[in-house]
Amino acid sequence: MNRLPARLLCIALCLITAAVNLPAPLYPVYAQLSGAGAGATAIAFAGYVVGVVPVLLLWGGLADRVGRRPLIVTALALSMLATVLLLRAPGLYSLAIARCLLGLGTGLASATGIAYMTELLALEGQEPARAASWVTASTSLGFGLGAAATSVCLLHTPGLAPASFWIQLVLAGLALVSMLKLPDPAPRRASAMVRLPCYPVGCVRYGLAILLAWATTGVVIAILPSVLQVAGLGAWAGFSTFSVISCGLMFQPLARRMPARRAVALGLAILPPSYALIAWGALNGQLALVLVGTVAASSACYGFIYLGGLGAIAAQAGAEMPRASAGFFLLAYAGFSVPVVFTGLIADRFTPSTGLWAFAGALTLGTLALLAAMARRPPLRASIANKA
Repeated sequence: MNRLPARLLCIALCLITAAVNLPAPLYPVYAQLSGAGAGATAIAFAGYVVGVVPVLLLWGGLADRVGRRPLIVTALALSMLATVLLLRAPGLYSLAIARCLLGLGTGLASATGIAYMTELLALEGQEPARAASWVTASTSLGFGLGAAATSVCLLHTPGLAPASFWIQLVLAGLALVSMLKLPDPAPRRASAMVRLPCYPVGCVRYGLAILLAWATTGVVIAILPSVLQVAGLGAWAGFSTFSVISCGLMFQPLARRMPARRAVALGLAILPPSYALIAWGALNGQLALVLVGTVAASSACYGFIYLGGLGAIAAQAGAEMPRASAGFFLLAYAGFSVPVVFTGLIADRFTPSTGLWAFAGALTLGTLALLAAMARRPPLRASIANKA
């Protein structure tokens, strides 16, 4: 039994997502080079959403028409192009373009990753149901690993061209060549390209929950590095990015065993206090508190709320699951961009402390409103385990 194809796809997905947050610890340096502040950095950061959302909504059927492998190869090439751009011309303008390219690549990989993994596992005689877990693990690890690798390199040798950038280029190049040799068994078919989002009855609140969760993640990735830089901890910012994303994997087995609605409620309850710990620790130069807070936030953002929300939507959506899932992620990416930009603008207009605590206030009010709305609704007769 040849298990190499599925493992190569896991590596490719990890490298694609690793490139997304690879430059995160350098955001404050890019802002200084461009003579800008947290607001401009947040706008450049939001370029990712400009790339990913159109792919998810308008090119949903592309993989069925051209095949799975070409999309993964293109995503790897885009990740390399974005990294080269930041090496050649470091700054916020390049960051905005690079983030857009990375969003485009991630959107292509997301559009086909699970389907491709399912087909490769079936060829290997393995259980196709494991595909979602393999893809989730690969991408979650990648999103945090790139930032952590850059922090390690910056702590060893500060500069605008950390070794992690070159490592990503070499590994992504090798993965690209290897992907060209993988089978692509799915038959081509002319499926609908556009998959507009929909929101089944009772599901909007789960979209709003992931909006709050990913807004918290976005603030940690985009705004926190500049706050840590003031405290002399800028090179450590990659570890906060790693913790707030990748550590959520540890909580997913527990989330899968919980009723979907209860998992989302638990995640919402965790979110405000964990963010408060992150903000207070960053503003006071307490790295340990930041890391504890980011791990706790990750349990909500990529554990309880993420899996609980998808499980609840799956129970309600039925045959409309692809469109309902698109609606869920549309709100997620709205949270990943709009609140982050406003937090950055407030930080520039007033102080970083004002920006961070303003977001904390909005997060708390939004969480309380959602919990109250969920308490008034009858519980869904579904668990995340039923979705898997």
